[in-house]
Amino acid sequence: MTTTLPVPIEFQLPDGWRPAPPDEVGAPGAAFVALHSPPDAGFTANITIDGEYRPDQVPLLEMADGSVARLRETGASVVLTERSEMGSREAPGLLQKLAVTTTAGGTLRDVVQTQAYLSLLDVADPRNRVVIRLVLTSTVSQHPLLLGDFEDFVRSVQPRTDTES
Repeated sequence: MTTTLPVPIEFQLPDGWRPAPPDEVGAPGAAFVALHSPPDAGFTANITIDGEYRPDQVPLLEMADGSVARLRETGASVVLTERSEMGSREAPGLLQKLAVTTTAGGTLRDVVQTQAYLSLLDVADPRNRVVIRLVLTSTVSQHPLLLGDFEDFVRSVQPRTDTES
């Protein structure tokens, strides 16, 4: 079942990407999925968004380690190739790049995941924190071509401030 984010956000989807229903594309834990065409070697690059309310003070680094562990639990081979902090003190973030070998669509594939973690603090009560995770998954050959799109996408993400439904 598709999840919802604990806070509404808005963003700009780069050209060449189209939204897709998470449940229909095999990403039931995602709140949003975008797909890029054309596929590369039968694999469609995708961007997913998920997030959760985090009242604890778990560092983003620990959450990112948890993502690596969960991927490994699926039987995937995962190597952390890059990790860096980003954002500001008021809106900290973390970026990590993973080399993943997994079975997708019945085929063993080498893919790259770039994961961005954005921490949003409640202005009225900074103890209230939401962490949004944005993930680009693509083939190794597509990754350099799509990374700029993902970076633009991440920069465009912000809390939605309107109150209309």
